[in-house]
Amino acid sequence: MSDQSNVKFRLNNSELWGGLIGLALGGFVVWSGLKLKLGTINDPGAGFVLFYTGILMCLFAASIIIAALTEGGPTFGSRWVNTRWTKPLLVIVCLIAFSFALNPLGFLLSSVPLMLLLLRVVDPVRWPLAVPIAVLVPLGMWWVLKRLLLIQLPSGIFEIG
Repeated sequence: MSDQSNVKFRLNNSELWGGLIGLALGGFVVWSGLKLKLGTINDPGAGFVLFYTGILMCLFAASIIIAALTEGGPTFGSRWVNTRWTKPLLVIVCLIAFSFALNPLGFLLSSVPLMLLLLRVVDPVRWPLAVPIAVLVPLGMWWVLKRLLLIQLPSGIFEIG
């Protein structure tokens, strides 16, 4: 008997459920594309790209489901063993704080501390390298977004940026 014949259908197969969720999401994208009208290849409608993207999502999800059913997959519990939650939670907290600080402080004054915090805490970078990166990257992004792409960014109460 080969190993593949020993594969049992399990309801706690995380890849199976991931594929099913992807298939449902792909079906929703296909439905949304149809709802927006496809048009033709020479005169595509608003839903043209959405529809075909949804079909690709369904195909990828179906391949994941088939692999999960034929080869098995890890259980939900095995996915979370030895997971380190502190850094992802810290990043989430930082991004929430950034979203609250963005309008009152403006883009530059809120993104520089965020970058510095992420550079020092999440993946520790030396101070002499972290400070210039934390200042120059938001400045560069501000220049690209504001000057090149002409996107309005919040300037905050200090009108910086």
